[in-house]
Amino acid sequence: MEETAITIYDVAREANVSMATVSRVVNGNPNVREATRAKVLEVIDRLDYRPNAVARGLASKKTTTIGVVIPDISDTYFATLARGIDDIATMYKYNAIIANSDSDDKKEVHVVNNLLAKQVDGVIFMGNRITDSVRAEFSRSRTPVVLAGTVDEDEQFASVNIDYVSASREAVNQLAKSNKRVAFLSGPLVDEINGQRLTGYKEALKENKLKYTEALIFESKYSYEDGIAIAERIKNSGATAAYVANDELAVGLLNGLLDLGLKIPEDFEIITSNNSPVTNYTRPSISSIEQPLYDIGAVAMRLLTKLMGKEEIEEKTVILPHGIVEKNTTK
Repeated sequence: MEETAITIYDVAREANVSMATVSRVVNGNPNVREATRAKVLEVIDRLDYRPNAVARGLASKKTTTIGVVIPDISDTYFATLARGIDDIATMYKYNAIIANSDSDDKKEVHVVNNLLAKQVDGVIFMGNRITDSVRAEFSRSRTPVVLAGTVDEDEQFASVNIDYVSASREAVNQLAKSNKRVAFLSGPLVDEINGQRLTGYKEALKENKLKYTEALIFESKYSYEDGIAIAERIKNSGATAAYVANDELAVGLLNGLLDLGLKIPEDFEIITSNNSPVTNYTRPSISSIEQPLYDIGAVAMRLLTKLMGKEEIEEKTVILPHGIVEKNTTK
């Protein structure tokens, strides 16, 4: 029996009760005699029985499980979003399966397929962009999907974001007050979210009568190491400020510039995008656009519960408010 999964049938046989009785005990139904409940719980404990959520959901065609796709669970931006999702999922009695895609397009499709094969009732997708392959998988499956912190310019799926164009425009306007050469540092520009940020950057340059030049646009991976690696190129570009699309990248840039002997903010100013906890761990702490990260996750999960329940939805594309928090990397 050790080699195969323990079933409800094994528990019923061992406790000498019906499967219906085991089911009532597992689901906390009060209509079970105390002695019987104790006996069933003892057997469940001894056999290490785990009720199968998928099997339990077959009758109702619901697994009470949702899938959450995250590009990098170690990034505090996504971790904070996931916390908001999980709290609301728990409130609505859904279990969340969190799957890490490592920002890898092929792995992302594999992760999405795995979740859909588990018959999840819905999916929250966080990614720097939604690829055609992932879009095709979602379209084929008919499973409700909500994007969190992910831009879909086709508006095929429900989504929760801030206005990235407006946020980056405000950040660059701030930097342009005392800098003529402001660099733009982001992940790949094919990611729609970065395309929107670049639009905001260009709008701010125009408002401040500054010339747009490709020499100040830097694409990178989203990581601390890449921020350090790119610091020298940004310094050599003649930029005296940078708007950065990712907090870990911004921390790397900050430390890289400090290693090169620059004083921050006297010689170089930085504003980043997510105001995740890492922006407060650095010295100096990093000025940032402020996003309601927890709320983006929570609202996305609530939206998903409505889609799963086939409720009326007033607004499929939700835009939440943002602000700018000035810390110590701006003058």
